[in-house]
Amino acid sequence: MNPKLVISMIVIGVLVGVFVVIQPFDNTQKSQTKIISNDRPVGGDFTLTAVDGQHTLSDFKGKLVLAYFGYTYCPDICPTNLGNLSVAYQKLTDDEKSKLQILFISVDPERDTPARLQEYANYFEANIIGMTGKPENIAEIAKRYGVVYAKVDDPNNGTNYAVDHSAFTYVIDANGQLKTQLPHATSPDGFVVAIRKYQN
Repeated sequence: MNPKLVISMIVIGVLVGVFVVIQPFDNTQKSQTKIISNDRPVGGDFTLTAVDGQHTLSDFKGKLVLAYFGYTYCPDICPTNLGNLSVAYQKLTDDEKSKLQILFISVDPERDTPARLQEYANYFEANIIGMTGKPENIAEIAKRYGVVYAKVDDPNNGTNYAVDHSAFTYVIDANGQLKTQLPHATSPDGFVVAIRKYQN
């Protein structure tokens, strides 16, 4: 075979491969929500709606707050993280539990009603409060906390869409100050260590 023809075929193959890599999605799957990010999260107070009405972060002053952003239709990441939080919660003393509040904040306000959120949160038996709000409110809070999320529509599935999202647990001290973020799949013992560190 002609060497020049072989080289040409290789070059064409590489170009096709590059195109596939940089264009991985077809028109049936489009991200409708802009990715929101912040290199240095500043945190801060916020007001969101729970099943029993509105709550602000400052309502929990005096308690350590662990805030997790996710959604109830999440197939794996949220259940894993909340499950680990639940196991950690069971390891705490009654006094430690009384000085802790876990918040599950939805990045899918279109489907996650306060009632649905709380029903989901209750599965984990860790005194978790499910919270939601208007999309623009969620977006503003997410930006301040460095949360990244994006809705991925699939016309073939109607409302059965996914929401890609970061999976950090945000540690907020008793004065409402964002102290750190814990990575996805932090172990129960890892959560316990962090809770005791920031409660003291």
